[in-house]
Amino acid sequence: MEWWHTLIMLILGLLLLFALGLPVAFSFIVINLVGAYTLWGGMVGLEQLIFSMFDSVSTFTLLPVPLFVLMGEIMLHSGIGFNILDALDKWMGRVPGRLSLLGVVGGTMLSTLSGSSIATAAILCTLLLPEMERRGYKKSMTVGPLIGSGGLAMIIPPSAMAVIVGSIAEISIGQLLIAGVVPGLLIALIYFSYIVLRCWINPSIAPVYIVTGTPLSEKIYFTLKYVLPLGFIIFLVIGLILLGVVTPTEAAAIGCLGTVILAAVYKRLNWEIFRKSIFGTLHVAVMMFMIITGSIAFSQILAFSGATRGLIEFTMGLNLPPMALVVSMQGIMLILGCFMDPVSVLMITIPIYMPLVNALELNLVWIGIIMLINMEVATETPPFGLLLFVTKGVAPPDTTMGDIYRSVLPFVIIDILAIVLVLIFPQLALWLPGLMFKPG
Repeated sequence: MEWWHTLIMLILGLLLLFALGLPVAFSFIVINLVGAYTLWGGMVGLEQLIFSMFDSVSTFTLLPVPLFVLMGEIMLHSGIGFNILDALDKWMGRVPGRLSLLGVVGGTMLSTLSGSSIATAAILCTLLLPEMERRGYKKSMTVGPLIGSGGLAMIIPPSAMAVIVGSIAEISIGQLLIAGVVPGLLIALIYFSYIVLRCWINPSIAPVYIVTGTPLSEKIYFTLKYVLPLGFIIFLVIGLILLGVVTPTEAAAIGCLGTVILAAVYKRLNWEIFRKSIFGTLHVAVMMFMIITGSIAFSQILAFSGATRGLIEFTMGLNLPPMALVVSMQGIMLILGCFMDPVSVLMITIPIYMPLVNALELNLVWIGIIMLINMEVATETPPFGLLLFVTKGVAPPDTTMGDIYRSVLPFVIIDILAIVLVLIFPQLALWLPGLMFKPG
């Protein structure tokens, strides 16, 4: 059988199972069972598949995933995230689109404390959407900025998705986490600028209202009480990795412990909150790990069948510029992201893409960051964007899915612009990792 026959049969079989409604993790398992039995020698192949699936999730490098997710869950259920927004709100003056800007600033800060974009978006929408509606903000300036800002947790460390990409694609997880800082802040800056410009052109979409003055002493008090301690947690995670003092796994453990202690100090930690946080983390982490086990085995079957080698030889024979191939890869991911969740898209494409990336000798950290930004778009694009449904769940009853789709469109365009900028200027992703100290 030719390599391309095997490749087409495996991918079409996977897509068919998706179309039939079988969960992604089980779709991978079914295809892997068939592939292992037919290509790896019957029952011996099935035994090897079991060992492969076990080894894929028993690696130490994946430990930051549940820890980063747990940080976000504790922030959400304990209410610490809401304190941050309250403290930042006292510093916001009478500016156009004040509450929308607060969502961007707050979302950026929360993204440095939560590895879960769902938890970040839930915090922003729960606290800000009712106030925005009460102040007469149009849908385009309520839902859109909050969804976009919530998605920044996909890029800015601590990002659980970055750990998954780094582990599966064999990219330095520490460098990939740090590489997300500059692109994430750049996207937040463009969001901020867009909101100011849009509200300046059309003030009616975000009416200006009288803001009660807050004494400077009160601003400083709330900043010292709620923002500064969280800044210390940011340093424990991002700063220690950048300094080369700890590994990403150690940083995740330290940051998670710091979050638990902080919630206890604020008297926001009890058994019910801890239980909800643990179960929320288990739900997300188990789903991710199940898909990872299937994806790694899928990539091994592709390699064993010769499909991977054949695809590399075919692609290299086209003599296309490397940038054209990278753009094509990202375009396919953008399309898939409209119909699938980010983890599924990554688990399908990474086994196919990374051998090509390695053959072209492209920078792996650069490619990894572009993928992460691409997957932020996937959480925001209809019809299956996860953050769209999170927002719908907490939005006022009169908010339709059509309203949400229209409001998020400008922010999707901004994210795509960010992909283009990182493609053209790789140093946006590579500059900060280049400054990292290497552990001795």
